[in-house]
This record gives sequence, structure tokens and C-alpha cells, in this order.
Amino acid sequence: MRLLSFVLMGALVALAAAMPSRRSNLVVHEKRAREPVDWVLSRKLEPDAVLPMRFGLTQNNLHRIEEMLMAVSHPSSASYGKHYSPQDIVDTFAPSDETIAAVTEWLTEAGIARERLRLSASKGWIQVNATAAEVEELIAAEYHVYTHPSGAQQISCHSYSVPEHVREHIDLIQPTVHFSHRVPTPDRIEKRSLGQFGKLEAKIHGGPKTNGKKVTITPSLEHCDETITVDCLRALYSINYTPVATDKNTFGILELTPQAFLQSDLDMFFANFSPSQVGTAPTLVSIDGGVAQTANQGFNFNGESDLDLEYAFALTNPQPILLLQAGDMVEGASFNNWLDAVDGSFCTFEGGDDPTQDGIYPDPLPGGFDQPESCGIIAPPFVVSASYGEDEGDVTQAYAARQCAEYGKLGMLGTTVLYSSGDNGVAGNGGECLGSDGQPSPRGTRFSPDFPVTCPFVTAVGATQINPGSTVNDPEGACEQVIFSGGGFSDFFPLPDYQSTAVTSFLTNHPPPFTSAQFNNSGAARGFPDISANGANYVVAVAGEFVLVFGTSCSAPVVGSMITLINDARLAAGKTPVGFINPALYSDTFSDSFHDITTGGNRGCNTPGFTATEGWDPVTGLGTPNFTTLMSHFLELP
Repeated sequence: MRLLSFVLMGALVALAAAMPSRRSNLVVHEKRAREPVDWVLSRKLEPDAVLPMRFGLTQNNLHRIEEMLMAVSHPSSASYGKHYSPQDIVDTFAPSDETIAAVTEWLTEAGIARERLRLSASKGWIQVNATAAEVEELIAAEYHVYTHPSGAQQISCHSYSVPEHVREHIDLIQPTVHFSHRVPTPDRIEKRSLGQFGKLEAKIHGGPKTNGKKVTITPSLEHCDETITVDCLRALYSINYTPVATDKNTFGILELTPQAFLQSDLDMFFANFSPSQVGTAPTLVSIDGGVAQTANQGFNFNGESDLDLEYAFALTNPQPILLLQAGDMVEGASFNNWLDAVDGSFCTFEGGDDPTQDGIYPDPLPGGFDQPESCGIIAPPFVVSASYGEDEGDVTQAYAARQCAEYGKLGMLGTTVLYSSGDNGVAGNGGECLGSDGQPSPRGTRFSPDFPVTCPFVTAVGATQINPGSTVNDPEGACEQVIFSGGGFSDFFPLPDYQSTAVTSFLTNHPPPFTSAQFNNSGAARGFPDISANGANYVVAVAGEFVLVFGTSCSAPVVGSMITLINDARLAAGKTPVGFINPALYSDTFSDSFHDITTGGNRGCNTPGFTATEGWDPVTGLGTPNFTTLMSHFLELP
């Protein structure tokens, strides 16, 4: 199955009809995914405003991503574990000379001097600084300035067009339809207050939830239904392995500034639950000015990072942990910024940054990171856990497909990428659902899936709970305390082959009581999550006190810790890391590696949501891992 080709083709077909434009051969290439909420159109952008235009060239051989990934990831493949080199990836997917020539010719014939154009090292992007007047004429777009009640201003166009003969050579052009690109007016640049923090904050959501309860005593194993600790997780999932190959292994935790850990919180947690680790700190990998800031403290600033590091450290002790801290205190960051850091071929002018979605560096704002962007600064860690996401509908299909391709490439290199599936059940960020027109609506009933978890090349992690009154020896249920496990079906990505049997079985044997107006019930869509772990009542030290924490933000680093332990055992045995794990998880060989979750649901959009049931379901995926069995199967592979 050609997953990304399918997505990109879908995006193009949806916009195939030519619309009135300044030139008769122009056809609409992209249009805005959703109208911006809480922003008011203020004025047309000044014609002399300079825009940093980036033309994303169509990459070669994208139809081979799934084939190449399966070759090194499927347990029945003779090439399992024989991951590709970075140069293999660049050589395979670089745009063709024909594509570069076609786009260059279009730009120069439109009056842009050749010497103004810059081509990336990987040939993935062409860049040119151009005035709004030039750009509007070139791509038949109109740029407007939008104003937020906070006073912040952004620019965007509703749609843009390219010549028919050039269309196949361009993935996307930025800045265009994605909302949240700053107005390029230097005299209006000022440092944002915390109330306006980060241009990405409104779209990228993450962070655990708390019920406000403080923990005043060290909980015992008998009360894991009320307070989850490291020992509870070890008992639940049979985690009984101590790493021995930490010098060869790598485990990365992604945090987006201003989320940051406090060392005093880590030590408070360790003193109670892992005394030998008091004083242990992560290795900071500063991405685009990323800093573990301490100026702003409290649950909203420290909850995510403290949670991730406290449990990841304790579960993988003595494994060092790489803290992938992305973004400065002014610009912020997004998923593509950490992809930049681990893969130089994806960077701006060398890959995939979108200035309307991602932090762009150097940052010209006062107090911003004024050095070159962090491009290929570290090798990809063998496991990366990320507890952040955004609504799939907030990005265009072209943007989603391009980023998803990068996750596929990381899998080819031997990296496991885990994303939490969201905390709003079948709804989107903030419980937002969609109307019949696909736009956010207070009375919307259409489910809103998350991204990047819908990308078939990442592992989506949902949340479970120990049901009240139950013990670690009893079956868990889907998380229904404070949060609801995110799950459902993508509106962008097709059903991957490795998941086909499981999803088809669910839809056939347990058909949901919803219509195509509520979710993508075609039977041909990527389903999520893939796997789950406990996500309720975690005891976490945050800002100097123990609190109870809930969310798939808890689940993702726990699963990441288990995969890191499995990698340790494989590395100690002279084998490679497991890399992309989904094909193995869904295989018959691994079917005994999970505790099936058959109770609970993920309500949202004024519905009960989907229901956990026998086998895979869009609430808890395949279930929760039995670590001992899971590791034994991965150790059996070459």
C-alpha cells in the first residue's frame, strides 16, 4: 500500500478543480484546513511586506516508504533489524532533477531572478525572499492580517494556486494556508507576555491533567487503584529487567518549551521511590534554544516534564536519558523542530520546517535564540517518547503527509517513535468536535482525531486505569477518570497493511453505532491507538509537592521505557534496536504479549465514544503490554 502517495493524491484530488485566478493555467494546490477561532481579519497585508517563501519539492520514491520500512520492521522479513544508513535515506528520497528544474523554471519565468533562489543541500526546498505583492501575483493568493483579542497578529491566505504542469513537483508552499505566521513588520516585534506565550501553544496540546489531590503519604502496592507508583507499573506489566548495555542504548524524551523539569522535583520523587537515583539528571539536548527554564514554575510549566522524566528514569534505571528540549522562551517549537535536530536533511532549506507551524530559527524576536537552527545535532535516539499532539484537522494533508514521511524514515534508521493518543476521547483539543462542514463547532458531532498519532509510521499510545476497588492482578479498563483515552480513525491516512486484520475484525465483529457523518467508517482508515498503558492516578512530584496526574502523557513514556529495556537486552545480545514496532505488535507471533482491555470507552462529541472490546479497539488498541513476553519475542528476532 502506498500510504503517503494515497494521502497526497487525496489532497490534490480534493482541490483539483481549477478556480478563477490571475492566470488561466493555475489550479488550487492547497486551501486552509480550518478557519481560525478567536481571530478577526483586520486588513490586507501590506504589498511591500517581505515573506520568506519556501517551496517544498516533491520527494522521490515516497511510494517505497512502507515497502522499505516493512523490510526492516516486519518480524517475518529476512531483513528484520537491518536498518538503513542516513545516506541511504537521502539518496532514495531526494527530489529528481526534473522536479528542481520545473519549479526553478516556473519561478524565473515569473520574474524572480535565479540568483535570488536558494536550493537546500538535500534538494528538498527552494527558498526565496519575496514581497507580498510578488507572492500574491505568483500563486494567486491574498494575504491578510488577523488580530487576536490578546493583541497578537498573524498572517495567512485562504488558498493558493500553482500552474498545472508544476503541481506534481510541489508538495506545499509556505507561508500560505496554515495559520499562525507572524506579521513581518519589524517595528511591531516585541517579546510576548506569558498570556500570549508561543505561537504554537493554541494548536499543539499536551500535558497531563490533575484532579488537584495532593499525596501526603507514600502509597503502597495495595492501593494502586488510587495511587500509581513505579512499583505498581512493574507489577501490572511484569517489568523485571535491569539494563546492562546503557553505554550503547539511547532514550529520548521530547519537551516543548516552556515545559521544563525541576531537579528538586526529580530528587523529591527519587528519594521516595528510587533512592539510588537522587541527583540524577537528564542530558539536555538544546534544540533551537531549548532550555530547562526555572523562571516559571507550577503544574502547567513542570507537570509534563517532571512526569516524563521521573517515571522514565525510575523504570529504566540506570539508563541515561536525553532530554530533547525544543524551542526558546519566545518562539516555541513544534514536532518538526525535533525532527530537524535528529535529521539534518529535514531542516529548513534542507527539509521540512513550516514557518506557520514550527519555530523558525534564528529567532529575530527580543530574547529569542539567535543562532542557526539545530540541524542534525544528534543521531536519532533509539526511542523517542512525545506526549504532545494537535488536531489532525488543524493541518493540511500535504503538511501531515510530509511530516509522516519523516517518521517513516526514522523507523528505517532504527528509531521507535511514540506519541500519546490524546486525552479527549473521540473529540479534539479541548473537547472540540466538528460540524458537518468539517469546521469546529460547539454543537459538532463529528469526531476529531489527533495528529501525529494518525500517522501509520508512529506508535500511538492510549491510556488505561486500574478500576476502583481492583488490584494490579485484575484486568484494567479504559481510562475514564479525569481523561478519556484518545482513539478513533484518521480522516487523512489509509489503513496500513500491518493493521488491516485487526481493524477489519473490530469493524466487522463490533460495529460502532455511529454513521459516516461522525467518523471515517470506510474500513480503509488508519485506526489508533496501537497500544496502551496505565494513565490514571500517577504520583508525581511537581513544584515541590506530590500530586495525582492523569493522561496519555503518563502512558507514552511508560511504553517508551519498556521498549528501551527491550533494546538494552537486544544490544547486549549483539542485536540491533527494534525500530518501528507496529508490524511486530500486530503480528500473530506477538498476540500473547498483551493484556486485552474489554471495558470502558472514550466518550466525546456528545456520544459515549467507542467501546473497548475483545481484540484491537479504537480506545486501547491491542491492550497493555506483558513486558516479559514482549521482550522474549523481540529477543527471538534476528
